[in-house]
Amino acid sequence: MAALMLQGCGSDVGKSVLVAGLCRLFTNRGLTVRPFKPQNMSNNAAVTAPNGKQGGGEIGRAQALQAIACRTPPTVDMNPVLLKPQSDTGAQLIVRGRMEGTWQAAAYQDRKASLLPIVVESFRRLEAQADLVIVEGAGSPAETNLRANDIANMGFAHAADIPVVLIGDIDRGHVIASLVGAHEVLDAADRGRIKGFLINKFRGDPALFDEGRAEIVRRTGWADLGMAPWLPAAARLPAEDAVVLERPLGSAPAKLTIAVPMLSRIANFDDFDPLRAEPDVDFRFTPPGQPLPVCDLVILPGTKATLADLAFLRAQGWDIDLAAHVRRGGRVLGICGGFQMLGRRIIDPDGIEGPPGEAIGLGLLDLETALTGDKVLKPVRGQLLGGAFEGYEMHVGRTTGPALSRPLLSSGGAVSPDGRIAGCYVHGLFAKAPARAAFLAQFGATTHAGDHSAVVDAALDEIADALSQCFDVEALLGIARVRLHDLEAR
Repeated sequence: MAALMLQGCGSDVGKSVLVAGLCRLFTNRGLTVRPFKPQNMSNNAAVTAPNGKQGGGEIGRAQALQAIACRTPPTVDMNPVLLKPQSDTGAQLIVRGRMEGTWQAAAYQDRKASLLPIVVESFRRLEAQADLVIVEGAGSPAETNLRANDIANMGFAHAADIPVVLIGDIDRGHVIASLVGAHEVLDAADRGRIKGFLINKFRGDPALFDEGRAEIVRRTGWADLGMAPWLPAAARLPAEDAVVLERPLGSAPAKLTIAVPMLSRIANFDDFDPLRAEPDVDFRFTPPGQPLPVCDLVILPGTKATLADLAFLRAQGWDIDLAAHVRRGGRVLGICGGFQMLGRRIIDPDGIEGPPGEAIGLGLLDLETALTGDKVLKPVRGQLLGGAFEGYEMHVGRTTGPALSRPLLSSGGAVSPDGRIAGCYVHGLFAKAPARAAFLAQFGATTHAGDHSAVVDAALDEIADALSQCFDVEALLGIARVRLHDLEAR
């Protein structure tokens, strides 16, 4: 079967978007396509549907998006190894959708070698289902200090015998040095696996960089496979890296102002993409070091480390800002870890998030949470204020207390007696138009869009069309070993 791996000269060069765009492009041409990422590191995750006796599992948000691009349900095989950072040196390890404890960075380097057979096995299963598998690398293969036991880039490419295309980001500058430098530092075997390069995020007249592209070809011998322009539609896709939160959307007069503190381990922040796109909503992520602004609603987002981020919230003084917000009559909504913070106490007796411990919560809901038991991973649907939603739960912890007798959703959650403080475990709460409309109506705002999935789907088609015009698509198919005459026959 055919496969192609896109690796990058660094993180955030646009690998995820280009893989998604190519997945949609080739799917639209009639191929059965599957996405794959051997190892991902992200606190933005998605839950797959239950499979037989086994429940749902976790994969990176980018692979769930790429599955949408392929018009197929996401599976745990699409991202068999997921690392969810909990500290600067430690991360929760997810293997084929299931939590396998927390690993420190140094120890994980030794653990990786044992994961390679698992990664290759998942890839082979996808390969058997598809005409083409498009694989996304992680970080950069030029980080040669990480080459030993690698399963994310060249280590996997060699094990699975997959050709590689390398991506350079011209928006950052020094793209010639990035690509040529990668060629210089890679060993002969790794260098030989790269069959060509793509340049991403070009602004302006592409002819102005013709000499630069020729220089890269001359110095590397790799084929020039095209240059993508800056893709505005990418802003309408769910982002995986929290760095995008530092690029605020333009503000306009709005009926509802929402503030979300950027916790140090913020997770699943794409929950808020549908709200950010609403003209009636002025949506503001508040970075560390800045006070929460005066607003109508504060949303405490999900986090990969509830106790650590509760301490982080207090260190920023946001607990004081939040108390003042509540005294002014403002509303508060907690999602997942943010929901846990709203209670009276959080305990971690088994050290799920780090050393065993506990902390006093914000005390805004009469609840307690114990971080014990198996991780909850399940799709959920129900009603929010009479509007239908579809989402998922993905959390460790059991929450109990009187506030649960006043549920926010038909499926659970809690609301304070005065109705101004609420929380739940459901991610994706605002993606469906009926739930979003009901939620906004409380504040005198209205929705101006349908289901957010339609926005994402249209963006994928727009990106696919753009890539079809600027990439050498036939050359990419040839490198991937797709039988062109079979494609033409379709």
